[in-house]
Amino acid sequence: MNAGAQNSSLGPPSIPVEEIIQKFAAKEAEFKTERDNFTYTQTFVLQTLDESNRVDGEYRMTSDIVFDNRGRRIEKVTNAPTPTLVRLELTQEDFNDLEHLYPFVLTAEELPRYDIKYVDHVQLDELKTYVFDVAPKTLEKNQRYFQGRIWVDDKDLQIVKTFGKPVGYTKKRNGQEQAFPQFETFRENIEGKYWFPTYTRANEMLHFKGGDDVHIRLTVKYEDYKRFGVTVKIGAPVKVEPDPNKK
Repeated sequence: MNAGAQNSSLGPPSIPVEEIIQKFAAKEAEFKTERDNFTYTQTFVLQTLDESNRVDGEYRMTSDIVFDNRGRRIEKVTNAPTPTLVRLELTQEDFNDLEHLYPFVLTAEELPRYDIKYVDHVQLDELKTYVFDVAPKTLEKNQRYFQGRIWVDDKDLQIVKTFGKPVGYTKKRNGQEQAFPQFETFRENIEGKYWFPTYTRANEMLHFKGGDDVHIRLTVKYEDYKRFGVTVKIGAPVKVEPDPNKK
């Protein structure tokens, strides 16, 4: 992955940078609210690779993010084979990053927590985008943050791509520090109005202090977005594991 691969500059923005930031943060808040009213299928796969780049361990989970009969948002696990990971253990921080940082959203509420630096105005595939570097101002206790680069569509003023890594609070596991990969998340336009995350990927050698390096490959797919039908105010989805008695 190459975070810096992009075409030459399209020239300075037509409006002040601070105005761009305020506008896209407001649009991101709208996007966050809208996405909470969609159902979709999420497939998370993490694999470890040996020296020959062959898979030697895997964690896989497919979930439907849906609503129950009372309109509550739930995560219904539909496929979760027994993990075969040996050289790596997933932690709560990994699952928190999956929920909050891989589909990173930078709303007006989150702006005060980050330093945001304008980089350029470039072509990204078929889109014209403003590029910003984003980093947390301080690492507060028990908090996780995104650090990296975002691409903002210059018409819709929403994030269309992120490239970076999770930073901040972690717990030691078995006396060892944790390690987290850089990731890249792509969004697509849904209903012609909002840019929803559809694909996250990472492919990196994780370095553990006092331990072995582990080559990992990670993907998250967000598919089949469907509007729930009515706008509801909801919290984080509650996970519902598959029923072992059902065949």
